[in-house]
Amino acid sequence: MWARLAGVADPWMLLGGSRVCWSLAALAPGGCRMEEPGPGSSGVGDAPGPGSSGVGDAPPPAKRRRLLAGEEKRPGRGERYVPPPRKRNLGVSFSETHFAETRYYFEGGLRKVRPYHFDFQTYCKGRWVGKSLLHVFSTEFRAQPIDYYRAAASAGRLRLNEQPVRDLGIVLKNNDFLRNTVHRHEPPVTAQPIQILVENDEVVVVDKPSSLPVHPCGRFRHNTVIFILGKEHNLKELHTIHRLDRMTSGVLIFAKTAEVSKRIDEQVRQRQLEKEYVCRVLGEFPENEVTCEEPILVVSYKVGVCRVDPKGKSCKTVFQRLSYNGKTSVVKCFPFTGRTHQIRVHLQFLGYPIVNDPIYNMEAWGPTKGKGGEINKTDEELLRALVEEHCSKQSLSILDISEEDLKPIVGSEECDRSDYCTKTVEITPISADSCRIEDSKDQKEAEILASSSSGNQDGQTEEKDPLCEECKIVRQDPSPRELVMYLHALRYKGAEFEYNSKMPDWALEDWDES
Repeated sequence: MWARLAGVADPWMLLGGSRVCWSLAALAPGGCRMEEPGPGSSGVGDAPGPGSSGVGDAPPPAKRRRLLAGEEKRPGRGERYVPPPRKRNLGVSFSETHFAETRYYFEGGLRKVRPYHFDFQTYCKGRWVGKSLLHVFSTEFRAQPIDYYRAAASAGRLRLNEQPVRDLGIVLKNNDFLRNTVHRHEPPVTAQPIQILVENDEVVVVDKPSSLPVHPCGRFRHNTVIFILGKEHNLKELHTIHRLDRMTSGVLIFAKTAEVSKRIDEQVRQRQLEKEYVCRVLGEFPENEVTCEEPILVVSYKVGVCRVDPKGKSCKTVFQRLSYNGKTSVVKCFPFTGRTHQIRVHLQFLGYPIVNDPIYNMEAWGPTKGKGGEINKTDEELLRALVEEHCSKQSLSILDISEEDLKPIVGSEECDRSDYCTKTVEITPISADSCRIEDSKDQKEAEILASSSSGNQDGQTEEKDPLCEECKIVRQDPSPRELVMYLHALRYKGAEFEYNSKMPDWALEDWDES
């Protein structure tokens, strides 16, 4: 590697001379380079150590062993060179570059994101070493057909170690760095603004609207609390203290420094944080206080479904009824643990699911909707029933399941149907030839296609990307009402703080359900 970068024949000799010295940066993850000596230097660096004859010698044995580790070995004749891994940025924040990827627009009570090009980046996984790119794409990235990846390679959107990939048969090696440029579409969220409840030198506390994820995950990136706070409120480098489900609204706390984050997080781990939620459930909830301590098991992390099960994790929730209007009850909830969907699962088990819960108040659970843990379905049958019920209601987007995760649930053939929960529009079919470069004119046109933007950011329509499967689909927007679930984080109290939000409209006694 040293010889290749230094341009000399001997792999362990560097050019000597009065203007060359060893650089400590040669050991950095970014690779090796040579520097001119700084002011006051003699031009030959420090005095050579024992066993060294001067500047032109090979690096010391210990340094040499480190450089020879793993993929740092000098490739043999005809072998493909793999650069060393780059130093990773361990920061918690997103930069202005990330925020500038796209823009928001508002339509029909929804916050929407202009489609944009985005680079998915990853280092070669251990299980990929020795496998071809074609094999990896066909077995682990099945959301797109192989023809898409061939077309993407022809358009220059697949890069290996920052070099365009033309042959998907290339065999992956350790430390290979893969970059895949895609045209990204995000689901809409409610247009309800994020309200800042408290901001000081230590924390930012917000009232999170329903339907917004806290941080980038799945198909969401810009339509998240973290990105909206950064782009619209100039609040950056925030540390997440706790999380709320995407469909849950209410008090959400961020720390401004790592020290504050660690202090509050310790209270969370020691269960010293008092949490109070409010919800509206079906039926007449008991007037007396109800405690549920049923263990909860995760059925699917990808879909986000849990159920009561003896093999699950222990948890405890206390419930107190506030009001009953003849059809539904407003209930306060005090979770003493923080399991996934804990309040929602315990309410379902008690027989009082949240009125508009898109998971736990569905017919897919059976005639009693999971009351008492009675489901009578395998986990696989339950997931499929949930997906099919949402498809019949044209509301699958509420579950936020990617096509890649959908296929194992409903089957590849069913998922590949062009009309499965969506409507398609006419667009040029994808093929490897559609972006192939044949001459200079075609190359220029292919480059335009490969770097096409989302169109006029201020207009009402976006330019279609010829390689984007999502651009072929017209998805039915959810209504703003569908993006609200009647579960709200009302109060968080710690040893030194207490943060409250106001009672949501749907929790008021005089609220009209119509």
